[in-house]
Amino acid sequence: MKILVTPTSFKPDNKGSAMELLRSFSSDLIFNPYGKPLSEDELLPLTAECEGFIAGLDFITKKVIDNAPKLKVISRYGAGVDRVDINAAKEKGIVVCNTPGVNANAVADLAFALLLCIARKIPLLDKKTKEGEWTRSTGFELFGKTIGIIGFGAIGKLTAKRAAGFSMRVMAYDPLINLEYAKANGIEAVPFDEVIKKADFISLHLPLTDDTKNILNADVMKSMKKGAVIINTARGGFIDENAAYELLESGHLGGLGLDAFETEPPGSPPLFKLDNVVVTPHTGAHTKEATEAMADLSVKNLIDVLSGKNCLNMVNPIDK
Repeated sequence: MKILVTPTSFKPDNKGSAMELLRSFSSDLIFNPYGKPLSEDELLPLTAECEGFIAGLDFITKKVIDNAPKLKVISRYGAGVDRVDINAAKEKGIVVCNTPGVNANAVADLAFALLLCIARKIPLLDKKTKEGEWTRSTGFELFGKTIGIIGFGAIGKLTAKRAAGFSMRVMAYDPLINLEYAKANGIEAVPFDEVIKKADFISLHLPLTDDTKNILNADVMKSMKKGAVIINTARGGFIDENAAYELLESGHLGGLGLDAFETEPPGSPPLFKLDNVVVTPHTGAHTKEATEAMADLSVKNLIDVLSGKNCLNMVNPIDK
């Protein structure tokens, strides 16, 4: 049984229970030859004969799905499925499953790491000190500030808990927010516009859909408080990056922390020239604990589907 494995942190030399289980299930494994999320053209020859696919952040389009006649399951190594054509998969009877929640602590940690790096200018001061300079630069505290969390699922909730540890006021917007949970945990559930206008920091933790794409456009960012900081550890496509550059240069925005970009890899956009922009290479889920958990669950999901067992993490249940 031929299986394609593309997550960049799930490699053939990985040791651990997930790889051991996968190799015991199939001796015909194909691994990502490019070391990055795969495009449609790169996927077409790799998926053509596969029955199973453990997928990273690849672009699994209708064309890819239509050209994989043997494919039975796409098991996402992660929670997001915005790069998978779910409808095309369902039409072909291909099960799509994911690993919800297992990387939530890792991503919430990175969101706060980016926030702290911007607040205290850590990357800039690290660079200057190593170059022999003894720079004096004034940052700002998180204590007592307001963080607005947009998207209040597992990662949003854990980000809120970290904010509470810094004695921050926490506001959250999500059309499906659990009001009882918010009230019990001291979180203000408010409309989107209120979060945008009142928060000192905005942290994005929502799925990329037609409704959320470009959710932080030029007009929205102009309505933020002067000096507001934006953190995005979710997906690229939420932020108008050109408008953000102009607002950072003008001083209207105080900082930008990005782990996700509209184009990945992003190359060297003008944003990267600014000292108040801190970036990482879509690495939010890349901790030892999270990658092991994602590997374990993605392999289990794949084997359950291919073995005819019930898979609890299907995102597109197939009518038998």
